[in-house]
Formats: sequence, structure tokens, C-alpha cells
Amino acid sequence: MNRVLVFAYGLVSYLIFLGTFLYAMAFVGNLGVPKAIDGPAEGPVGQALIVNLVLLSIFAVQHSVMARPAFKRWWTQIIPEAAERSTYTLLSSLALILLFWLWRPMGGMVWNVTNPIGHATLLGLFFFGWGLVLLSTLLINHFDLFGLRQVWLHLQGEEYTPLPFKTPLLYRYIRHPLYVGWFFAFWATPTMTIAHLMFAVVTTAYILIAVRLEERDLVEALPEYAEYSGRVPRFVPGTGGGVGGEQSTSQP
Repeated sequence: MNRVLVFAYGLVSYLIFLGTFLYAMAFVGNLGVPKAIDGPAEGPVGQALIVNLVLLSIFAVQHSVMARPAFKRWWTQIIPEAAERSTYTLLSSLALILLFWLWRPMGGMVWNVTNPIGHATLLGLFFFGWGLVLLSTLLINHFDLFGLRQVWLHLQGEEYTPLPFKTPLLYRYIRHPLYVGWFFAFWATPTMTIAHLMFAVVTTAYILIAVRLEERDLVEALPEYAEYSGRVPRFVPGTGGGVGGEQSTSQP
């Protein structure tokens, strides 16, 4: 029964994530959701800025702290180890749902591309970014990344085994195609308001900081990542591996 409950928990967590992912695309792209990232200011801009920064900080802290190996070692003393990734996925989704619910549009226009070709190009890059995010997870192991593989193995009575290091397709050219996808998703927009710009700047800064923490942890856990990072760049193909000559790495 415990195995069945853990599997059901993992499945529900994944379904909540999937719904949150699709809603996030609509939220950032202003695609018919009740409250999108853009819109007229709701109250004083300064107050909206503080609320939005707090919401983004909640997500950033949860996302980074729970990903650290030391936290995982402590956390799995409380919850079943098979449910650790599902719990991470669930809490990340809940942090985003909170953001969607309490987000404050701030009005103001940074740019608004009305030229049909320019508008279509930016919209195409937006969808390309979200597609790249999804493709990047599928290239490694989508179901392991979001906890379903762990709870399935637990249901079968099999011990979880970490996936071997591999560099499929896009990961042969850049270490973080998933993060590159987020950059396109957040920045490629025909209409950029103040709230959207703040969202894009803060999330980009978070990714640039978080990737260093992630790489530090992974190079300690899997030494072969050091060689990988020495020859494969983080974000831009053909720019050389590492950053400033350091031997850093990322999860492919």
C-alpha cells in the first residue's frame, strides 16, 4: 500500500507540474488566461514591484535550496527517498501557482512590435523557447527529471539507479539547452511591459546564479562533468567550454 501511495503521489505531482507548465506558457505569452504577466497597473507601481519580487524570490529560494545535496540528504530522512523528486516538482509548481495568483501587472510599455513580420518572428521565437525547454527534458530523461521514474521503480520494488552521464544531440553543443529555452521564452515577446521586463531580468539573473551552484554540485558528484564543461560551452555554441577558464559543469 505504501508503494501505491507513493506512486499515486508522484503521478499527481507530475500532472500538477504539467498543468502548471502549460499555464506558465499562457501566462508569459498572454494567451487567454484570467491574469497574464502583462496588463494595466494594479495599484501603485512600487507596491506591485515589491509583491512581484517577493513572489519570484519564493520560487527562487525553493527551487535552489531543495536542489542542494545537503538538503536532499536531510529531507529524505523525513519523506520516502522515492518521493523526493516528486515533492520538489510539486512544491516548485505550487510556488508558480502562487505567483500566477498574486502577480501584479505594472502597466507601461517598453516595446510593442506591430510590424507583422517582426510580431510573427518574436512570437515564433517565444514558442521555440518553450519547445526547446520540453525537448531538452526529453533528451535526458523527462520522467526521471520530474520524479515519475523514481516512484515507478519504487512501485515495482526496484532500487533507484541514477542515470549515466550522456550528451545527446543538443547537449553536445551546449551544456544548458533547457536554460537557453527559458531565455527565449522570457525575452522573445512582441509586447514587453515593465512587469514582463522585470520578470525577464530577475529570472535571467536567477538562472545565471543557479547554474553555478548546480554545476558546482554536479562536478563534485560526477567528475566526468569537468571534462565535459572544459570543451562544451554553457549557452552559446562555439564559444568554448568553461567560464573564464574554470573547469565547471552542468547537468546535461
